[in-house]
Amino acid sequence: MPMNDSVIITCALTGAGDTVGRSPHVPVTPEQIARSAVEAAEAGAAVVHIHVRDPETGAPARDPRLYREVVERVKETGTDVVINLTAGMGGDLVIDPEDPLTHLPGTDLVSGLDRLPHVEDLLPDICTLDCGSLNFGDGSNLYVSTPDMLRTGAKRIQELGVRPELEIFDTGQLWFAKQLLAEGLLDDPTVFQLCMGIPWGAPAEPGVLQAMVNMLPEGAQWASFALGRMQMPWVAQSILLGGNVRVGLEDNLYLSRGVKATNGQLVERAVQITELLGANVATPDEARQRLGLKPRA
Repeated sequence: MPMNDSVIITCALTGAGDTVGRSPHVPVTPEQIARSAVEAAEAGAAVVHIHVRDPETGAPARDPRLYREVVERVKETGTDVVINLTAGMGGDLVIDPEDPLTHLPGTDLVSGLDRLPHVEDLLPDICTLDCGSLNFGDGSNLYVSTPDMLRTGAKRIQELGVRPELEIFDTGQLWFAKQLLAEGLLDDPTVFQLCMGIPWGAPAEPGVLQAMVNMLPEGAQWASFALGRMQMPWVAQSILLGGNVRVGLEDNLYLSRGVKATNGQLVERAVQITELLGANVATPDEARQRLGLKPRA
């Protein structure tokens, strides 16, 4: 597959990880998240991927009112950027390893439809669909997204006219996403995010990424990212294999060893890498056209 010469940069602003206490730059309140979205867009991101957090505690949240405030604040600035809302919250299951039917604190597990109220409310350009279950890190944390949940969620997202970004954490999840396409639950162009280096999903190894790219359906738009110190190498890796890229504080807190980054700085670095490889950075309008999104309102 030829190198991508027009690269869509997504910035994942805050995520749901336990990162708030590890960097002063991780945005927490709707105002901070919106400000960070604008900063990322001004630095060159065509897409911002948005989670929300409890403004008081910094814990991950899925309150539709928080999403609405973030989106409204971004739009009030007039900033041109594609809005991508997570719909992955509500899949967390923490079990007692001695009594697996007992759920431990940290569990937030709801149905496929109950993960979508903010998507129904706001009708963003894009929302995510996490395409399978996973042992999420060490311990007894599971991310749960069953085939039945995925079929139900994909159908509802399709009915809403929102473009799903298919979050792929391992090869079996990509296999199942192609099954959703075969069943008519996804519309073209399909949009994939290949998520690498999350324990214990697909490792951040070039050969694994190449294998996943080889599995993609014809005409798919795709991006990839890797965690931590692999974030910037993965910008180059993805572009060279023909893909788009994702950076941001959801996945990596550092600009270099010991130097904490802002989202804007991470996007600036991704722009530098893109241009040094001889590629162009796609504008939001170019991203909309390639991802099959409606023109900016």
